[in-house]
Amino acid sequence: MSSKKVGMFVVTPYFKQKGLSLVLPTAHVTSFRVVQRTSNFCQSFFFSFSFRLSHCRFVQCKLNSIRSSFELAVSLIPFVVLWVLACWVAQYSYLAAFAISAANGLFLLRLFCIQHDCGHGSFYGNRDVSDWVGRALGVVTLTPYDVWRRTHSIHHSHAGDLDQRGIGDVMTLTVEEYHQRTAFGRFMYRAYRHPFVMFGLGPTYLFILQNRLPLGLMNQGRKYWISAMGTNLAILTILGTIIYFGGFQALFLVFLPTTLIAASIGVWLFYVQHQFETTHWEQKADWQLHEAALHGSSHYDLPPILRWFTANIGIHHVHHLYSRIPFYRLTEVLRDHNELIEVSRMTIAQSIKCASLDLWDEKSKRLISFAAAHKLAA
Repeated sequence: MSSKKVGMFVVTPYFKQKGLSLVLPTAHVTSFRVVQRTSNFCQSFFFSFSFRLSHCRFVQCKLNSIRSSFELAVSLIPFVVLWVLACWVAQYSYLAAFAISAANGLFLLRLFCIQHDCGHGSFYGNRDVSDWVGRALGVVTLTPYDVWRRTHSIHHSHAGDLDQRGIGDVMTLTVEEYHQRTAFGRFMYRAYRHPFVMFGLGPTYLFILQNRLPLGLMNQGRKYWISAMGTNLAILTILGTIIYFGGFQALFLVFLPTTLIAASIGVWLFYVQHQFETTHWEQKADWQLHEAALHGSSHYDLPPILRWFTANIGIHHVHHLYSRIPFYRLTEVLRDHNELIEVSRMTIAQSIKCASLDLWDEKSKRLISFAAAHKLAA
């Protein structure tokens, strides 16, 4: 079995016969074995991902930090520049200010994706540096970093597990669960899954209101309360500064459009990463972490410019297999292992269909629409 060096990394895949297993052999080399097994075939992929630490650990961390700092700079600097520009333009044209702010939502989205890598410890070699960068970005993205990191960790640990739903995921009912609900319960679930709520009202509620409290972790210690309240205090300070210098027009023409557009796109991305027809859900007894990672996460094949703004988060199946891979290395895994390109791959046009998929059918192992579920019940 041969290995391929990819920049500072080595990529080498291999499969086991039962499901997927992950092996983390040493502190210097991280490799993992992936096994894909379907009813029609069993196909082997061999790949691993590791830091090449043959040189001094300090040198390697420094090199990694330089690339990470560059990615942070080319995201944060344009974001601040466009923010200031939009505030200045607002004196002359509300429409132009709104347009600049809307476009700036893409840079805010990229900053959230960098915060996401910080949460996984894949942005800087030093975990403390990653965490404090993540906390600072959390103020900009209106997301208490330590609260989000914990709920997101739960998401990674239980994605696709029907017995572990409710934290860090999109609420998904099985067909049977949906039919067992009262009429009002079914109405509320249909409302929740409606595109206007899911990608419009939902992101606004999530980032403006829900993130103000450590929901789901309120009894898990003061750490999460400190994270939420500390972030809230920093946000209030920034909002006060914005209103003091730019007035309420800066708030409504710059801050809100940038934030809400980034939030809506971000929720859409998270949705299509796991809510597609052939995604993976199993009861706890049959659920396997790495099988769920490979088959329950999509490869959202975006145009290059959108891949850049989304920090390659569309290569989500590889990310779930091993979340310590920096986002700027994910494309290299696909480049050297073409087998992974077509796994749960979807284009923008194909992803539109995902918005109409609402219920998990345990018999067909498919995510289906309300209309399809109604036919099954007839």
